[in-house]
Amino acid sequence: MNPEKPTSSSEVKFEIGHVLFIDIVGYSKLLINEQSAQIQKLKEIVRGTEHVRAAEAEGKLLRLPTGDGGALVFRTTPEEPVLCALEISKELKNYPELHVRMGIHSGPVNEITDLNEQANIAGAGINIAQRVMDCGDAGHILLSRHVAEDLEHYPRWQPYLHHLGEYEVKHGHKVSVVNLCNENFGNPALPQKFLAKETQIAPTAPASGVKKRRLRLLIAVMVLFGAIAAAAGYYIFSHQSVAKAVLEKSIAVLPFENLSDDKANAYFADGIQDEILTKLASIADLKVISRTSTAKYKSKPEDLKTVSQQLGVATVVEGTVQRAADKVRVNVQLIDARADSHLWAKSYDGDTKDVFAIESEVSQEIADALQAKLSPNETNTLASAPTKDPEAYDLFLKGEYEEREALDSRKLENFEQAATWYRQAIARDPQFALAMASLAENEVLRHWWLKPLSDADLDKVRSRAQQALSLAPDLAQGHIALGAYYSLGKRQFEQALAEFGRALELQPNNVRALIYAAGIHRRQGLWTQYLSELTKCQQLDPRDPQIPVLMGATYCRLRMWEQANRAGQRALALDPRNMTAMVHVLLPSLEGTGDIEKATRLLATFPADALIAQSFKVGGDVSNIIGIWPYFYVIKRDYPAALKAWDKDPSEAPTNRLPARAAIFVLAGDSSSAHEEIESARALVEARLRERPDDGYALSQLSWIYVALQRNSEAVKVAQHLAELIPPEKDAVIGPEILANLAEIEARTGDARAAVNTLRQVLLLPAGMVASIARLKIDPVWDPIRNDPGFQQLLAEGKEQVGPNK
Repeated sequence: MNPEKPTSSSEVKFEIGHVLFIDIVGYSKLLINEQSAQIQKLKEIVRGTEHVRAAEAEGKLLRLPTGDGGALVFRTTPEEPVLCALEISKELKNYPELHVRMGIHSGPVNEITDLNEQANIAGAGINIAQRVMDCGDAGHILLSRHVAEDLEHYPRWQPYLHHLGEYEVKHGHKVSVVNLCNENFGNPALPQKFLAKETQIAPTAPASGVKKRRLRLLIAVMVLFGAIAAAAGYYIFSHQSVAKAVLEKSIAVLPFENLSDDKANAYFADGIQDEILTKLASIADLKVISRTSTAKYKSKPEDLKTVSQQLGVATVVEGTVQRAADKVRVNVQLIDARADSHLWAKSYDGDTKDVFAIESEVSQEIADALQAKLSPNETNTLASAPTKDPEAYDLFLKGEYEEREALDSRKLENFEQAATWYRQAIARDPQFALAMASLAENEVLRHWWLKPLSDADLDKVRSRAQQALSLAPDLAQGHIALGAYYSLGKRQFEQALAEFGRALELQPNNVRALIYAAGIHRRQGLWTQYLSELTKCQQLDPRDPQIPVLMGATYCRLRMWEQANRAGQRALALDPRNMTAMVHVLLPSLEGTGDIEKATRLLATFPADALIAQSFKVGGDVSNIIGIWPYFYVIKRDYPAALKAWDKDPSEAPTNRLPARAAIFVLAGDSSSAHEEIESARALVEARLRERPDDGYALSQLSWIYVALQRNSEAVKVAQHLAELIPPEKDAVIGPEILANLAEIEARTGDARAAVNTLRQVLLLPAGMVASIARLKIDPVWDPIRNDPGFQQLLAEGKEQVGPNK
């Protein structure tokens, strides 16, 4: 160690590295000259790969020799070590005497100087990559589960990912391992360590029926492996031996095909599928995939094995529905998706009024086929019908169909049409609890996203949800609706959590209830718990891009930029036009590095017609009011482009568009030229506040409108009132952003000292969506105090919260 430059633990800087660990199997048994020749040849192969050369040329590669191999640390993308491994695997076919295995993981690494004054690399990223590799045999390319999750959202990788499960390595630590292989690369055989693990477990299992056959198969596989190993030293085995480990009692109900002559009956087929799925979701002994994910597939996918891998299920249900006049035929088949083999198929014929019995019978037969254990309540749920009136049920199914459109589009007309169908269903059957509960949740979501309700109207929503529960106390949807009222309508989080908890007791697979409950934990600042709950949601709803979007937003708030970008990329793989996912790919470039040019290049890769202006419609800082895409132009100080972005989106209501433009004029220093437009914005927002005085979004808008009109003292007063109304301790999501808004208003009205003091608080909160040291350096909102000594000291200190503190 150099005494003139001591290294302290506090100086160690970690970064995320994408690690490829390589070694030669049986290296220690070779003669010295053989060792030298093989390691030299491996080095030549590795150095000759295109990805190593490119990464080295860009200064984005670290190399670590390990005696019998080496580690490559890429500073680019998680795909880079995988692509490099494929190149190496391909080249190794020319050198059959080289028996090489590889392991890949993404994680924290840091450059250090070892005791011999040599540059070295350390960190969990290196250690875990080596542990993953150690699980394999010659030819294996093994990935950590973390890397596989990054890859499995890209269609081109999905067929090659084969989940092996967990293996216990040193000191009781476990690694979750995935085998990357096909007929052209990798080793499809089950690694010896996993084979040994299975032989230890097998004798303890009951040796009867199917399990006896599995035990005999396992013994046969061991004999086969031994024979091949003795003959060739390299294993060839079918893909089935490394198929993704899934729960036996796991199922996805795929969309039912509408075979009716009247194609308008699509809602009816959709409704039958949804009701069967809902009944199955109430069974605690089953893993049931959410319809958000199953809706991504055709009624009869061509490749069920891929569906099984993507959804993580053993079985799928396919069905068709044909309706003519008052007659209905439902064909259903249960399929083992892993083997693409039918378990059973059945047709159900009856009158339309018999549809409830059909749904119950199908659900019960599926539960029986999967040998699911049912409680008495679960048995009752499968047998129950939501209403005795077929016409009321038909109206309800139309409402549900429209509601799904509303959840996708977030358009008021879809919500209102769904509500109309629900009301007509209730008019037909005043005891229809499910329709009442669905209507109540519909109204709460409209209130939250689109059209705020008065306190009196919110009281009616609560009464409707409570009435549904008085009619059906064990109705999960009723508890969800009441919980949504408490959470989104009144911010009464503890009451809401009790309702969502009860809904999950009744329907353990209900992702919506879990998302609602997780959202409350997010607002309570319980970030670790929130992310854990999102992970569980992802298991039940693996194809819903909104879940990685929520993860990306959380990582942005926590200033965990690499993780935010990864989550955003995952969401874009599922939905390439998801604007919010694009935000969580773009923000890390701005918030994490302040690199405007990099962000500009990134922006150019997104579909231009997907980048609508759209403000966030919640209380928060000026970027919430202006919208992320227009605000990107603000950061570039291209104010005409920011204004033009709003001109491109006439669908936005004037109450959103005019305040956004007013704030842009302020930042451009040109509010006097738009006095009449800004006055119009003031009139609209003040009118809304007369109806709802505590509307946080309107209050944040008004604070900027007052700045535009040079009513500075009133602007500060409004911003302070909003910060007191929703402080960070009351709402850990919106509260810090509202506090950032106060700092912005203080800066814009000339109170530099107050602005800096408020900013200090914001930087120590999870407010990475609106404030980071890197963004403070480039954001024009801070121009009035940019040369203030206190502001400059704040930048120099560089103190900000990174990661969850709960």
